[in-house]
Amino acid sequence: MRTLHAFTPLALSVLLAACATPSAGPSATAKLASTTGNAATGSIQFVQLPGKVLVRGEVHGLLPNTVHGFHIHEKGDCSSGDGMSTGGHFNPTAHAHGAASGPLHHAGDLPSLQADASGSAKINFETTDLAVGSGPNDVVGRGLIVHKDPDDFTTQPTGNSGARLACAVVTKD
Repeated sequence: MRTLHAFTPLALSVLLAACATPSAGPSATAKLASTTGNAATGSIQFVQLPGKVLVRGEVHGLLPNTVHGFHIHEKGDCSSGDGMSTGGHFNPTAHAHGAASGPLHHAGDLPSLQADASGSAKINFETTDLAVGSGPNDVVGRGLIVHKDPDDFTTQPTGNSGARLACAVVTKD
């Protein structure tokens, strides 16, 4: 007969693994639909973690081996057909447009999407610029846009990313 003592290393390893995994808070999803005349679609999830947000998902229907600007916009409104009803970039801190990895940028400035040879792009990153469910940087109810062109990260206020290929409203799960 085994004693509780025999299971202690296993129990300890499970307990340590649980402590090392940050607990997830609220989450939200953006179901990207193509704008008029385009084919891009996808799904992006925003998960609140302690002190940061995990952003992950996939976009399909892009031209193979292309780069696309990717931004959260002010309004959760995709009714215009061209995505313009989402307004400008989400910018609650009133910073200039820039790269998400740079020191100053809009909260809505996300890393660019890089389509592979089949026209699909995956995204998976963490950011302290956004929140899910509360506060001034809350993404819930905002628009999410995939642009036709790469973001140059310098042209104000949009990064010269061109037309809007896909649009979504970020909704709380």
